Amino acid sequence: MSDFMLPDIGEGIVECEVVEWRVSEGDEIAEDQPVVEVMTDKALVEITAPEAGRVTKLYVAKGEIAKVHAPLFAYEAHGEGGESSGAVEPPRPAARDEDEMASPAAEAPPPAASSSPAATTTSAGAKPKDFILPDIGEGIVECEVVEWRVAEGEAIEEDQPLVDVMTDKALVEITAPEAGTVSKLYVPKGEVAKVHAPLFAYVPAHAGESEELVSAAASRTEPDVSQTPGRRESVEPAASGGRGPYGRIPASPAVRRLVREHGLSLEAIAGSGKDGRVLKQDVLRYLEDEQPEHGQVERGEARPARGVTPPARREASQQGTAPREPQGEVRVEPIRGVRAVMARRMVESASTIPHFQYGEEVDVTELLALRERLKPVAETQQVRLTLMPFFMKALALAVREEPILNARLNAEVTEIHYLPSVNVGMAVDSQSGLIVPNVKQVEQRSVLEVAREIQRLTADAREGRVAQEDLKGGTISISNIGAFGGTYAAPIINAPELAIVAIGKSQWLPRFDDRGEVVRRAIMTVTWAGDHRVIDGGTIARFCNAWKGYLESPETMLLHLG
Repeated sequence: MSDFMLPDIGEGIVECEVVEWRVSEGDEIAEDQPVVEVMTDKALVEITAPEAGRVTKLYVAKGEIAKVHAPLFAYEAHGEGGESSGAVEPPRPAARDEDEMASPAAEAPPPAASSSPAATTTSAGAKPKDFILPDIGEGIVECEVVEWRVAEGEAIEEDQPLVDVMTDKALVEITAPEAGTVSKLYVPKGEVAKVHAPLFAYVPAHAGESEELVSAAASRTEPDVSQTPGRRESVEPAASGGRGPYGRIPASPAVRRLVREHGLSLEAIAGSGKDGRVLKQDVLRYLEDEQPEHGQVERGEARPARGVTPPARREASQQGTAPREPQGEVRVEPIRGVRAVMARRMVESASTIPHFQYGEEVDVTELLALRERLKPVAETQQVRLTLMPFFMKALALAVREEPILNARLNAEVTEIHYLPSVNVGMAVDSQSGLIVPNVKQVEQRSVLEVAREIQRLTADAREGRVAQEDLKGGTISISNIGAFGGTYAAPIINAPELAIVAIGKSQWLPRFDDRGEVVRRAIMTVTWAGDHRVIDGGTIARFCNAWKGYLESPETMLLHLG
Protein backbone atom coordinates (compact mmCIF):
# COMPACT_ATOMS: atom_id res chain seq x y z
CA MET A 1 0.00 0.00 0.00
CA SER A 2 1.30 3.47 -0.88
CA ASP A 3 0.47 6.88 0.52
CA PHE A 4 -0.11 9.64 -2.03
CA MET A 5 1.39 12.85 -0.67
CA LEU A 6 -0.23 16.14 -1.60
CA PRO A 7 2.30 17.76 -3.98
CA ASP A 8 3.24 21.40 -4.33
CA ILE A 9 0.32 22.86 -6.30
CA GLY A 10 1.37 26.45 -6.45
CA GLU A 11 4.05 28.85 -5.35
CA GLY A 12 3.79 29.53 -1.64
CA ILE A 13 0.76 27.26 -1.11
CA VAL A 14 1.13 25.05 1.99
CA GLU A 15 -2.44 23.84 2.45
CA CYS A 16 -5.75 23.56 0.65
CA GLU A 17 -9.34 22.57 1.29
CA VAL A 18 -10.75 19.26 0.02
CA VAL A 19 -13.76 20.31 -2.03
CA GLU A 20 -14.92 17.01 -3.48
CA TRP A 21 -13.73 13.41 -3.43
CA ARG A 22 -14.35 11.83 -6.84
CA VAL A 23 -13.73 8.32 -5.45
CA SER A 24 -14.49 6.34 -2.31
CA GLU A 25 -12.48 3.87 -0.29
CA GLY A 26 -12.40 0.55 -2.12
CA ASP A 27 -12.91 2.11 -5.58
CA GLU A 28 -10.74 1.03 -8.48
CA ILE A 29 -8.79 3.88 -10.09
CA ALA A 30 -7.02 4.24 -13.43
CA GLU A 31 -3.86 6.20 -14.11
CA ASP A 32 -4.60 9.94 -14.49
CA GLN A 33 -8.20 9.46 -13.28
CA PRO A 34 -9.46 12.50 -11.33
CA VAL A 35 -9.45 11.54 -7.64
CA VAL A 36 -10.12 14.72 -5.67
CA GLU A 37 -10.72 18.44 -6.15
CA VAL A 38 -8.96 20.82 -3.77
CA MET A 39 -9.30 24.58 -3.40
CA THR A 40 -6.23 26.72 -2.81
CA ASP A 41 -6.29 30.46 -2.20
CA LYS A 42 -5.88 30.91 -5.94
CA ALA A 43 -7.76 28.24 -7.84
CA LEU A 44 -9.64 24.95 -7.88
CA VAL A 45 -7.14 22.15 -8.60
CA GLU A 46 -7.89 18.59 -9.69
CA ILE A 47 -5.60 15.84 -8.35
CA THR A 48 -5.30 12.71 -10.49
CA ALA A 49 -4.21 9.14 -9.77
CA PRO A 50 -0.47 8.48 -10.23
CA GLU A 51 -1.14 4.90 -11.44
CA ALA A 52 -3.86 2.26 -11.63
CA GLY A 53 -4.94 0.54 -8.44
CA ARG A 54 -7.51 0.53 -5.64
CA VAL A 55 -8.15 3.28 -3.08
CA THR A 56 -7.69 1.94 0.44
CA LYS A 57 -8.01 5.06 2.59
CA LEU A 58 -8.99 8.74 2.34
CA TYR A 59 -7.02 10.64 4.96
CA VAL A 60 -8.71 14.06 4.65
CA ALA A 61 -12.49 14.38 4.71
CA LYS A 62 -14.43 16.67 2.41
CA GLY A 63 -14.39 20.22 3.74
CA GLU A 64 -11.22 19.70 5.80
CA ILE A 65 -7.73 21.06 5.21
CA ALA A 66 -4.99 19.02 3.53
CA LYS A 67 -1.32 19.88 4.02
CA VAL A 68 1.26 19.91 1.25
CA HIS A 69 3.68 16.96 1.56
CA ALA A 70 1.26 15.15 3.91
CA PRO A 71 -0.68 11.97 3.01
CA LEU A 72 -3.86 12.71 1.05
CA PHE A 73 -5.01 9.17 0.31
CA ALA A 74 -3.65 5.64 0.26
CA TYR A 75 -3.94 3.17 -2.58
CA GLU A 76 -2.85 -0.32 -3.53
CA ALA A 77 -1.36 -0.48 -7.00
CA HIS A 78 -2.40 -3.25 -9.36
CA GLY A 79 -0.04 -6.17 -8.97
CA GLU A 80 0.94 -5.07 -5.46
CA GLY A 81 -1.17 -7.61 -3.57
CA GLY A 82 0.86 -10.24 -1.81
CA GLU A 83 3.96 -8.12 -1.41
CA SER A 84 5.06 -7.83 2.17
CA SER A 85 7.07 -4.66 1.86
CA GLY A 86 4.04 -2.45 1.54
CA ALA A 87 5.80 -0.28 -0.99
CA VAL A 88 4.94 0.17 -4.61
CA GLU A 89 7.76 0.27 -7.11
CA PRO A 90 6.93 3.15 -9.44
CA PRO A 91 6.69 2.33 -13.14
CA ARG A 92 9.84 2.70 -15.20
CA PRO A 93 9.85 4.82 -18.33
CA ALA A 94 9.08 2.84 -21.45
CA ALA A 95 12.07 1.95 -23.60
CA ARG A 96 12.59 4.52 -26.29
CA ASP A 97 12.59 3.47 -29.91
CA GLU A 98 15.66 3.63 -32.14
CA ASP A 99 14.61 6.88 -33.75
CA GLU A 100 14.42 8.59 -30.40
CA MET A 101 17.76 7.16 -29.32
CA ALA A 102 19.35 8.47 -32.51
CA SER A 103 17.88 11.94 -32.18
CA PRO A 104 20.55 14.67 -32.02
CA ALA A 105 18.53 16.35 -29.27
CA ALA A 106 18.80 13.28 -27.05
CA GLU A 107 22.02 13.71 -25.13
CA ALA A 108 23.07 10.82 -22.93
CA PRO A 109 23.04 11.49 -19.20
CA PRO A 110 26.35 11.86 -17.39
CA PRO A 111 28.00 8.53 -16.54
CA ALA A 112 27.44 7.19 -13.06
CA ALA A 113 30.24 7.86 -10.63
CA SER A 114 29.63 4.86 -8.43
CA SER A 115 33.16 4.95 -7.09
CA SER A 116 32.81 8.48 -5.70
CA PRO A 117 33.06 8.89 -1.92
CA ALA A 118 29.53 10.20 -1.70
CA ALA A 119 28.13 7.19 -3.47
CA THR A 120 30.17 4.79 -1.35
CA THR A 121 29.16 6.27 1.99
CA THR A 122 25.45 6.63 1.32
CA SER A 123 24.52 3.73 -0.92
CA ALA A 124 26.02 0.79 0.93
CA GLY A 125 23.20 -1.62 1.56
CA ALA A 126 20.55 1.00 0.84
CA LYS A 127 17.83 0.74 -1.78
CA PRO A 128 17.54 3.68 -4.22
CA LYS A 129 14.29 5.60 -4.35
CA ASP A 130 12.66 6.80 -7.53
CA PHE A 131 11.64 10.44 -7.64
CA ILE A 132 8.39 10.61 -9.60
CA LEU A 133 7.75 13.78 -11.60
CA PRO A 134 4.77 15.39 -9.84
CA ASP A 135 1.90 17.40 -11.25
CA ILE A 136 3.54 20.77 -11.93
CA GLY A 137 0.58 22.59 -13.38
CA GLU A 138 -3.05 22.21 -14.30
CA GLY A 139 -3.40 19.93 -17.32
CA ILE A 140 0.36 19.42 -17.80
CA VAL A 141 1.25 15.79 -18.58
CA GLU A 142 4.81 16.15 -19.84
CA CYS A 143 7.75 18.54 -19.93
CA GLU A 144 11.17 18.80 -21.54
CA VAL A 145 14.34 18.41 -19.51
CA VAL A 146 16.27 21.61 -20.16
CA GLU A 147 19.29 21.22 -17.89
CA TRP A 148 20.48 18.69 -15.32
CA ARG A 149 22.23 20.47 -12.45
CA VAL A 150 23.69 17.24 -11.05
CA ALA A 151 25.28 14.04 -12.36
CA GLU A 152 24.91 10.42 -11.31
CA GLY A 153 26.90 9.73 -8.17
CA GLU A 154 26.73 13.30 -6.85
CA ALA A 155 25.70 14.05 -3.29
CA ILE A 156 22.66 16.33 -2.94
CA GLU A 157 21.15 18.37 -0.13
CA GLU A 158 17.47 18.90 0.67
CA ASP A 159 15.95 21.63 -1.54
CA GLN A 160 19.04 21.74 -3.77
CA PRO A 161 18.13 22.56 -7.41
CA LEU A 162 18.53 19.39 -9.46
CA VAL A 163 16.96 19.93 -12.86
CA ASP A 164 15.22 22.62 -14.93
CA VAL A 165 12.23 21.46 -16.97
CA MET A 166 10.15 23.40 -19.47
CA THR A 167 6.40 22.91 -19.53
CA ASP A 168 4.02 24.44 -22.04
CA LYS A 169 3.70 27.42 -19.72
CA ALA A 170 6.90 28.10 -17.80
CA LEU A 171 10.41 27.05 -16.81
CA VAL A 172 10.20 25.06 -13.58
CA GLU A 173 12.98 24.15 -11.17
CA ILE A 174 12.82 20.73 -9.48
CA THR A 175 14.64 20.47 -6.15
CA ALA A 176 15.77 17.56 -4.01
CA PRO A 177 13.16 16.18 -1.59
CA GLU A 178 15.88 15.23 0.91
CA ALA A 179 19.63 14.81 1.25
CA GLY A 180 21.27 11.83 -0.41
CA THR A 181 23.13 10.69 -3.51
CA VAL A 182 21.87 10.63 -7.08
CA SER A 183 22.05 7.09 -8.42
CA LYS A 184 20.39 7.40 -11.84
CA LEU A 185 19.04 10.04 -14.24
CA TYR A 186 16.19 8.48 -16.21
CA VAL A 187 15.52 11.27 -18.70
CA PRO A 188 18.44 12.79 -20.64
CA LYS A 189 18.71 16.48 -21.33
CA GLY A 190 16.55 17.50 -24.26
CA GLU A 191 14.10 14.62 -23.92
CA VAL A 192 10.54 14.63 -22.61
CA ALA A 193 9.66 13.55 -19.08
CA LYS A 194 6.18 12.31 -18.22
CA VAL A 195 4.20 13.34 -15.15
CA HIS A 196 3.88 10.41 -12.68
CA ALA A 197 6.91 8.68 -14.24
CA PRO A 198 10.41 8.37 -12.67
CA LEU A 199 12.65 11.36 -13.28
CA PHE A 200 15.71 10.27 -11.29
CA ALA A 201 16.68 7.85 -8.54
CA TYR A 202 18.59 8.62 -5.37
CA VAL A 203 19.77 7.01 -2.15
CA PRO A 204 18.72 9.01 0.92
CA ALA A 205 21.46 10.08 3.30
CA HIS A 206 19.61 8.36 6.17
CA ALA A 207 18.43 5.36 4.18
CA GLY A 208 19.39 2.97 6.94
CA GLU A 209 17.01 4.58 9.41
CA SER A 210 13.83 4.02 7.39
CA GLU A 211 12.75 1.82 4.52
CA GLU A 212 9.77 3.97 3.59
CA LEU A 213 9.76 5.25 0.03
CA VAL A 214 9.52 8.99 -0.41
CA SER A 215 6.19 9.82 -1.99
CA ALA A 216 6.32 10.32 -5.71
CA ALA A 217 4.53 13.61 -5.41
CA ALA A 218 6.47 15.10 -2.50
CA SER A 219 8.63 17.39 -4.61
CA ARG A 220 9.48 21.04 -4.51
CA THR A 221 8.74 23.02 -7.64
CA GLU A 222 9.65 26.63 -8.14
CA PRO A 223 8.69 29.12 -10.83
CA ASP A 224 10.99 30.37 -13.55
CA VAL A 225 14.43 30.68 -12.02
CA SER A 226 14.91 34.15 -13.42
CA GLN A 227 12.24 35.37 -11.01
CA THR A 228 13.85 33.81 -7.90
CA PRO A 229 17.57 34.58 -8.06
CA GLY A 230 18.05 34.27 -4.35
CA ARG A 231 17.21 30.58 -4.40
CA ARG A 232 20.33 29.56 -6.26
CA GLU A 233 22.99 32.11 -5.47
CA SER A 234 24.35 29.78 -2.80
CA VAL A 235 24.63 26.90 -5.29
CA GLU A 236 26.17 28.66 -8.27
CA PRO A 237 28.08 31.94 -8.47
CA ALA A 238 26.35 34.86 -10.09
CA ALA A 239 27.29 35.29 -13.70
CA SER A 240 28.18 38.36 -15.65
CA GLY A 241 28.82 39.37 -19.22
CA GLY A 242 25.90 37.90 -21.11
CA ARG A 243 25.05 35.07 -18.74
CA GLY A 244 21.96 34.67 -16.63
CA PRO A 245 21.94 35.06 -12.85
CA TYR A 246 22.91 31.39 -12.32
CA GLY A 247 25.87 30.99 -14.61
CA ARG A 248 23.94 29.68 -17.63
CA ILE A 249 23.33 31.52 -20.86
CA PRO A 250 19.54 32.03 -20.86
CA ALA A 251 17.75 30.37 -23.80
CA SER A 252 14.48 28.52 -24.27
CA PRO A 253 14.42 24.74 -25.01
CA ALA A 254 13.42 25.43 -28.62
CA VAL A 255 16.41 27.73 -29.07
CA ARG A 256 18.77 25.23 -27.43
CA ARG A 257 17.43 22.53 -29.73
CA LEU A 258 18.00 24.76 -32.75
CA VAL A 259 21.55 25.42 -31.59
CA ARG A 260 22.20 21.68 -31.16
CA GLU A 261 20.73 20.82 -34.55
CA HIS A 262 23.14 23.19 -36.27
CA GLY A 263 26.14 22.10 -34.20
CA LEU A 264 26.62 25.54 -32.71
CA SER A 265 27.60 26.79 -29.27
CA LEU A 266 25.49 29.17 -27.23
CA GLU A 267 28.66 30.94 -26.10
CA ALA A 268 29.36 31.98 -29.70
CA ILE A 269 25.97 33.66 -30.20
CA ALA A 270 25.29 37.16 -28.90
CA GLY A 271 21.93 37.23 -27.10
CA SER A 272 19.68 40.23 -27.58
CA GLY A 273 17.17 39.29 -24.88
CA LYS A 274 17.03 40.13 -21.20
CA ASP A 275 20.20 39.15 -19.26
CA GLY A 276 21.80 38.17 -22.57
CA ARG A 277 19.04 35.67 -23.37
CA VAL A 278 19.63 34.04 -26.77
CA LEU A 279 16.50 34.30 -28.91
CA LYS A 280 15.58 32.36 -32.03
CA GLN A 281 16.26 35.37 -34.22
CA ASP A 282 19.75 35.62 -32.70
CA VAL A 283 20.53 32.08 -33.84
CA LEU A 284 19.10 32.70 -37.31
CA ARG A 285 21.05 35.94 -37.58
CA TYR A 286 24.25 34.11 -36.56
CA LEU A 287 23.65 31.43 -39.17
CA GLU A 288 23.07 34.08 -41.83
CA ASP A 289 26.02 36.31 -40.91
CA GLU A 290 28.65 33.87 -39.75
CA GLN A 291 27.75 30.65 -41.55
CA PRO A 292 25.80 31.51 -44.71
CA GLU A 293 25.96 27.97 -46.02
CA HIS A 294 25.23 26.24 -42.73
CA GLY A 295 22.41 23.75 -42.84
CA GLN A 296 22.69 23.05 -46.58
CA VAL A 297 24.97 20.05 -46.06
CA GLU A 298 24.39 17.09 -43.77
CA ARG A 299 26.79 16.68 -40.88
CA GLY A 300 29.89 14.76 -41.90
CA GLU A 301 29.35 15.49 -45.61
CA ALA A 302 32.33 17.04 -47.39
CA ARG A 303 31.73 20.49 -48.83
CA PRO A 304 33.61 21.49 -52.02
CA ALA A 305 35.68 24.64 -51.83
CA ARG A 306 34.08 27.80 -53.13
CA GLY A 307 34.61 28.25 -56.85
CA VAL A 308 35.27 24.53 -57.37
CA THR A 309 32.71 22.54 -59.32
CA PRO A 310 32.33 18.87 -58.28
CA PRO A 311 33.41 16.45 -61.06
CA ALA A 312 29.96 14.88 -61.49
CA ARG A 313 28.30 18.27 -61.87
CA ARG A 314 31.06 19.45 -64.25
CA GLU A 315 30.63 16.39 -66.45
CA ALA A 316 26.85 16.73 -66.50
CA SER A 317 27.19 20.41 -67.30
CA GLN A 318 29.42 19.67 -70.25
CA GLN A 319 26.78 17.27 -71.58
CA GLY A 320 24.07 19.91 -71.16
CA THR A 321 22.13 17.84 -68.62
CA ALA A 322 23.17 19.44 -65.37
CA PRO A 323 20.87 18.11 -62.63
CA ARG A 324 19.00 20.66 -60.59
CA GLU A 325 20.05 20.57 -56.95
CA PRO A 326 17.42 20.60 -54.22
CA GLN A 327 16.91 24.05 -52.78
CA GLY A 328 16.90 22.97 -49.16
CA GLU A 329 16.24 20.26 -46.64
CA VAL A 330 13.15 18.97 -44.91
CA ARG A 331 13.23 20.48 -41.44
CA VAL A 332 11.56 18.38 -38.76
CA GLU A 333 10.35 20.13 -35.64
CA PRO A 334 8.58 18.19 -32.88
CA ILE A 335 5.29 19.57 -31.62
CA ARG A 336 5.89 20.30 -27.97
CA GLY A 337 5.04 22.77 -25.26
CA VAL A 338 2.38 25.33 -26.01
CA ARG A 339 1.83 24.13 -29.58
CA ALA A 340 1.24 20.56 -28.41
CA VAL A 341 -1.24 21.66 -25.77
CA MET A 342 -3.02 23.94 -28.24
CA ALA A 343 -3.27 21.10 -30.75
CA ARG A 344 -4.83 18.74 -28.20
CA ARG A 345 -7.25 21.33 -26.85
CA MET A 346 -8.40 22.51 -30.26
CA VAL A 347 -9.05 18.94 -31.42
CA GLU A 348 -10.94 18.20 -28.21
CA SER A 349 -12.99 21.40 -28.44
CA ALA A 350 -13.85 21.03 -32.12
CA SER A 351 -14.78 17.36 -31.75
CA THR A 352 -16.77 17.50 -28.50
CA ILE A 353 -18.48 20.92 -28.59
CA PRO A 354 -21.19 21.67 -31.18
CA HIS A 355 -20.18 25.13 -32.40
CA PHE A 356 -22.75 27.73 -33.40
CA GLN A 357 -21.42 30.64 -35.48
CA TYR A 358 -22.94 34.12 -35.54
CA GLY A 359 -21.60 37.10 -37.52
CA GLU A 360 -22.29 40.83 -37.26
CA GLU A 361 -20.97 44.23 -38.33
CA VAL A 362 -20.14 46.89 -35.75
CA ASP A 363 -19.82 50.59 -36.53
CA VAL A 364 -16.83 51.72 -34.45
CA THR A 365 -16.58 55.26 -35.84
CA GLU A 366 -17.52 56.86 -32.53
CA LEU A 367 -15.35 54.44 -30.58
CA LEU A 368 -12.29 55.32 -32.65
CA ALA A 369 -12.92 59.02 -32.07
CA LEU A 370 -13.28 58.47 -28.32
CA ARG A 371 -10.06 56.51 -28.16
CA GLU A 372 -8.16 59.27 -29.96
CA ARG A 373 -9.40 61.78 -27.40
CA LEU A 374 -8.43 59.56 -24.47
CA LYS A 375 -5.03 58.35 -25.75
CA PRO A 376 -3.09 61.41 -24.48
CA VAL A 377 -4.64 60.98 -21.03
CA ALA A 378 -3.62 57.31 -20.93
CA GLU A 379 -0.12 58.09 -22.14
CA THR A 380 0.45 60.42 -19.18
CA GLN A 381 0.09 57.28 -17.04
CA GLN A 382 2.35 55.20 -19.33
CA VAL A 383 -0.59 53.20 -20.66
CA ARG A 384 -1.10 52.44 -24.34
CA LEU A 385 -4.79 52.69 -25.11
CA THR A 386 -6.05 50.34 -27.83
CA LEU A 387 -9.58 49.24 -28.70
CA MET A 388 -9.23 45.98 -26.78
CA PRO A 389 -10.01 47.50 -23.32
CA PHE A 390 -13.28 48.88 -24.72
CA PHE A 391 -14.13 45.50 -26.26
CA MET A 392 -13.56 43.80 -22.90
CA LYS A 393 -15.43 46.37 -20.83
CA ALA A 394 -18.44 46.33 -23.18
CA LEU A 395 -18.41 42.53 -23.09
CA ALA A 396 -18.49 42.49 -19.27
CA LEU A 397 -21.49 44.86 -19.33
CA ALA A 398 -23.30 42.74 -21.92
CA VAL A 399 -22.86 39.67 -19.71
CA ARG A 400 -25.28 41.30 -17.24
CA GLU A 401 -28.04 40.89 -19.83
CA GLU A 402 -27.10 37.36 -20.97
CA PRO A 403 -25.09 35.77 -18.15
CA ILE A 404 -25.10 32.33 -19.78
CA LEU A 405 -22.32 33.55 -22.11
CA ASN A 406 -20.11 33.72 -19.00
CA ALA A 407 -21.07 30.30 -17.63
CA ARG A 408 -19.65 26.79 -17.71
CA LEU A 409 -21.05 23.27 -17.99
CA ASN A 410 -20.18 20.57 -15.51
CA ALA A 411 -18.42 17.44 -16.78
CA GLU A 412 -21.65 15.43 -16.91
CA VAL A 413 -23.43 18.22 -18.84
CA THR A 414 -26.18 18.23 -16.22
CA GLU A 415 -25.60 21.66 -14.68
CA ILE A 416 -24.83 25.20 -15.81
CA HIS A 417 -22.52 27.09 -13.46
CA TYR A 418 -22.91 30.88 -13.72
CA LEU A 419 -19.61 32.51 -12.85
CA PRO A 420 -19.48 35.64 -10.66
CA SER A 421 -16.54 37.32 -12.44
CA VAL A 422 -15.95 38.11 -16.09
CA ASN A 423 -12.36 37.08 -16.84
CA VAL A 424 -11.81 37.94 -20.48
CA GLY A 425 -9.13 35.97 -22.31
CA MET A 426 -7.27 37.37 -25.28
CA ALA A 427 -5.46 35.19 -27.80
CA VAL A 428 -1.79 36.23 -28.02
CA ASP A 429 0.72 35.02 -30.60
CA SER A 430 3.67 34.57 -28.24
CA GLN A 431 7.21 33.33 -28.88
CA SER A 432 6.26 29.80 -27.84
CA GLY A 433 2.91 29.68 -29.66
CA LEU A 434 -0.70 30.72 -29.17
CA ILE A 435 -1.63 31.39 -25.54
CA VAL A 436 -4.74 32.94 -24.00
CA PRO A 437 -3.99 34.97 -20.83
CA ASN A 438 -6.99 36.65 -19.29
CA VAL A 439 -7.81 39.91 -17.54
CA LYS A 440 -9.47 39.11 -14.23
CA GLN A 441 -12.68 40.77 -12.98
CA VAL A 442 -13.18 43.10 -15.94
CA GLU A 443 -16.60 44.06 -14.58
CA GLN A 444 -14.89 45.71 -11.57
CA ARG A 445 -12.11 47.51 -13.45
CA SER A 446 -12.05 50.83 -15.27
CA VAL A 447 -11.14 50.98 -18.95
CA LEU A 448 -7.75 52.40 -17.97
CA GLU A 449 -7.15 49.56 -15.50
CA VAL A 450 -8.10 46.99 -18.14
CA ALA A 451 -5.72 48.68 -20.62
CA ARG A 452 -2.89 48.56 -18.10
CA GLU A 453 -3.49 44.86 -17.47
CA ILE A 454 -3.60 44.11 -21.21
CA GLN A 455 -0.30 45.93 -21.62
CA ARG A 456 1.30 43.83 -18.87
CA LEU A 457 0.03 40.51 -20.23
CA THR A 458 1.10 41.36 -23.78
CA ALA A 459 4.62 42.27 -22.64
CA ASP A 460 4.90 39.07 -20.60
CA ALA A 461 3.71 37.00 -23.56
CA ARG A 462 6.29 38.49 -25.89
CA GLU A 463 9.03 37.63 -23.40
CA GLY A 464 7.63 34.14 -22.82
CA ARG A 465 7.07 34.90 -19.13
CA VAL A 466 3.30 34.65 -18.68
CA ALA A 467 2.51 33.39 -15.19
CA GLN A 468 0.32 30.30 -14.87
CA GLU A 469 -2.15 32.30 -12.81
CA ASP A 470 -2.70 34.60 -15.79
CA LEU A 471 -3.57 31.61 -17.98
CA LYS A 472 -6.11 30.12 -15.58
CA GLY A 473 -9.69 31.04 -14.85
CA GLY A 474 -10.76 32.55 -18.17
CA THR A 475 -14.53 32.71 -18.69
CA ILE A 476 -14.92 34.11 -22.24
CA SER A 477 -12.35 34.91 -24.94
CA ILE A 478 -11.55 37.41 -27.70
CA SER A 479 -9.38 36.67 -30.73
CA ASN A 480 -8.28 39.85 -32.49
CA ILE A 481 -7.51 38.58 -36.00
CA GLY A 482 -7.88 42.14 -37.26
CA ALA A 483 -4.44 42.89 -35.84
CA PHE A 484 -3.04 40.69 -38.63
CA GLY A 485 -5.32 42.09 -41.31
CA GLY A 486 -8.02 39.44 -41.15
CA THR A 487 -11.67 40.29 -41.77
CA TYR A 488 -13.58 37.11 -40.92
CA ALA A 489 -12.82 33.97 -38.91
CA ALA A 490 -14.65 31.00 -37.42
CA PRO A 491 -13.02 30.72 -33.98
CA ILE A 492 -12.88 27.52 -31.92
CA ILE A 493 -14.14 27.78 -28.35
CA ASN A 494 -11.49 27.76 -25.64
CA ALA A 495 -13.03 25.01 -23.49
CA PRO A 496 -14.41 24.93 -20.83
CA GLU A 497 -15.66 28.38 -21.83
CA LEU A 498 -18.94 28.59 -23.74
CA ALA A 499 -18.21 31.41 -26.21
CA ILE A 500 -15.48 33.20 -28.13
CA VAL A 501 -15.50 36.12 -30.56
CA ALA A 502 -13.14 36.81 -33.46
CA ILE A 503 -12.71 40.50 -34.21
CA GLY A 504 -11.82 41.51 -37.75
CA LYS A 505 -10.04 44.64 -38.93
CA SER A 506 -11.85 47.98 -39.12
CA GLN A 507 -12.44 49.30 -42.62
CA TRP A 508 -13.71 52.67 -43.84
CA LEU A 509 -16.76 51.76 -45.91
CA PRO A 510 -19.73 53.66 -47.41
CA ARG A 511 -22.97 53.44 -45.45
CA PHE A 512 -26.35 55.21 -45.55
CA ASP A 513 -27.16 57.60 -42.70
CA ASP A 514 -30.62 58.42 -41.30
CA ARG A 515 -31.29 60.83 -44.21
CA GLY A 516 -30.38 58.26 -46.86
CA GLU A 517 -27.09 59.90 -47.71
CA VAL A 518 -23.86 57.96 -48.20
CA VAL A 519 -21.35 58.59 -45.43
CA ARG A 520 -17.90 57.25 -44.52
CA ARG A 521 -18.02 54.89 -41.50
CA ALA A 522 -15.52 52.61 -39.75
CA ILE A 523 -16.97 49.09 -39.95
CA MET A 524 -15.62 46.13 -38.03
CA THR A 525 -16.78 42.54 -38.56
CA VAL A 526 -17.16 40.16 -35.63
CA THR A 527 -17.85 36.42 -35.58
CA TRP A 528 -19.09 34.66 -32.47
CA ALA A 529 -18.84 30.95 -31.73
CA GLY A 530 -21.10 29.57 -29.00
CA ASP A 531 -21.58 26.16 -27.41
CA HIS A 532 -24.84 25.06 -29.03
CA ARG A 533 -25.60 22.68 -26.16
CA VAL A 534 -26.73 25.64 -24.06
CA ILE A 535 -26.51 28.73 -26.29
CA ASP A 536 -28.98 29.15 -29.13
CA GLY A 537 -29.15 31.70 -31.93
CA GLY A 538 -31.52 34.04 -30.12
CA THR A 539 -29.35 34.15 -27.00
CA ILE A 540 -26.13 34.94 -28.80
CA ALA A 541 -27.90 37.50 -31.02
CA ARG A 542 -29.28 39.36 -27.99
CA PHE A 543 -25.89 39.27 -26.31
CA CYS A 544 -24.12 40.51 -29.44
CA ASN A 545 -26.66 43.31 -29.86
CA ALA A 546 -26.05 44.49 -26.29
CA TRP A 547 -22.28 44.35 -26.78
CA LYS A 548 -22.58 46.13 -30.13
CA GLY A 549 -24.73 48.86 -28.55
CA TYR A 550 -22.00 49.73 -26.05
CA LEU A 551 -19.34 49.81 -28.78
CA GLU A 552 -21.35 51.93 -31.21
CA SER A 553 -22.34 54.38 -28.46
CA PRO A 554 -19.37 54.09 -26.09
CA GLU A 555 -20.53 56.96 -23.88
CA THR A 556 -23.39 54.72 -22.66
CA MET A 557 -20.82 52.63 -20.79
CA LEU A 558 -20.42 55.53 -18.39
CA LEU A 559 -23.94 54.89 -17.09
CA HIS A 560 -22.88 51.49 -15.76
CA LEU A 561 -19.55 52.37 -14.17
CA GLY A 562 -19.47 52.50 -10.44
